[in-house]
Amino acid sequence: MPANSLPLVNGAKPNRREQILSAAAELFAHHGFHGVGIDDIGAAVGISGPALYRHFRSKDAILGEMLNSISHFLLEGGTARAAAGGTPDELLAALVRFHVDFALDHPALITVQERNLANLTDGDRKQVRALQRQYVEVWVRAIREAVPGLGERQARSAAHAVFGLINSTPYNRHLGDGPLADLLCRLALGALSAAG
Repeated sequence: MPANSLPLVNGAKPNRREQILSAAAELFAHHGFHGVGIDDIGAAVGISGPALYRHFRSKDAILGEMLNSISHFLLEGGTARAAAGGTPDELLAALVRFHVDFALDHPALITVQERNLANLTDGDRKQVRALQRQYVEVWVRAIREAVPGLGERQARSAAHAVFGLINSTPYNRHLGDGPLADLLCRLALGALSAAG
């Protein structure tokens, strides 16, 4: 994935704000949100902790922007794949591959997203949840088109089950990325087809 398509980087070379977000993601993933201080994040990008306040008003703001960015990235990627057309099976395979690639390319972001929703401010939590629900609905529509007769609730449950499968793998790698990605795609698509 080229640097300019990362969920936390908007240009070819990350600016200081984006460097802070990327460093914070790694730190939060490894030490937890509450186990990381502003000084830790600053040290990871070569500035003092207090200098971070030029870029973010608080550690909460860093987490809020990080999880909002991830959620926007996933929703935009899912929506783009849905709009690309193709058969229902092709769309479902594209969504699965997109999410697998994201999880394997950005294990820290998956970990932070999975573990830190409760640490968001109320406003950020509501926004992230709304974006996540929209992303799930892209999947629900695709699953229902690819698996005839599957109800909306079953499709939603299946989507969440597949997210659980894919998102559980970032740090449990017993295969190289290519073989692991292929295996995850086969497992996810097999589980979805079995839902019918």
